[in-house]
Amino acid sequence: MRKHTIYKSEVGKADIHRFYENYLREFKTTFDRVYVDTTFGKTHVLVSGPREGKPLFIFQGGNCINPMTLSWFHPLFNNYRIYAPDTIGHPGFSEENRISASDDSFARWTAELMAHFHIEKSAFIGPSYGAGIILRIATFMPEKIACSILIAPAGIQLGSKVEMIKKILVPLLIFKTNGSRKQMNKIADSMSDNNMKKIDKDIIASIFKHVKLESEMPKLTEKSELANYYSPTMVIAGKKDVFFPDDKIQKQAKGILSNLINYHAYDMGHFPSEEHLAKINTEIEDFLHSHY
Repeated sequence: MRKHTIYKSEVGKADIHRFYENYLREFKTTFDRVYVDTTFGKTHVLVSGPREGKPLFIFQGGNCINPMTLSWFHPLFNNYRIYAPDTIGHPGFSEENRISASDDSFARWTAELMAHFHIEKSAFIGPSYGAGIILRIATFMPEKIACSILIAPAGIQLGSKVEMIKKILVPLLIFKTNGSRKQMNKIADSMSDNNMKKIDKDIIASIFKHVKLESEMPKLTEKSELANYYSPTMVIAGKKDVFFPDDKIQKQAKGILSNLINYHAYDMGHFPSEEHLAKINTEIEDFLHSHY
């Protein structure tokens, strides 16, 4: 039986993996690279930080590579034991089989990863799609979460479909047709409020070219699903986020998260600028110090 693949070609897969390795070299830290066998397939996990540090799981954003969004949180590597799995079914080195972000699959996947590393409970950080994964854990295995930080979060509320079509989908279709750098720049600028790094633009362009994109967003979480979730939670949103804007996220987050300790909105896009990341990491460190 032919193995499922998210890549359009082996050449494209090699290109994505090359970007991954190059990005890792930009980190001022070393990683253990661990492969964990799970029910859903083999999962590649980047592990770093002091061995005696409290565990902190960081999930990647969707349709990107793990080091790209992991790099946003590098100040946390000094004090916490970081576990950053390549999301199964997304670009990276994990199994390419896609699993549902609407049921308990990602919760069970995470629990198996935690069991491998002998972790009963952990703090979690998730940008974008990664936040949607955390909300699935909060729904089905809330006892696994000591506290959580959701950034530009999927799984709460969507932005304007008209804006997403105009700013993302139309330029993407043109880019896929003719490889126009102008259209790629439009997408990057819309996603980052004109602040995306060149390396990230190049990676996203390669992913758009070589990967069968995950089109299903994580399930929008209902208040009733979080009835047993009591762990301290922080949400950070962008006022200019084309996917999950603050004006949509804030009201819904406060409605479904009875344990929402902090909510912060920045004048940023879906991809934070370096200036915003400095502020975000300070907020995260303060939150973890107080609640973990």
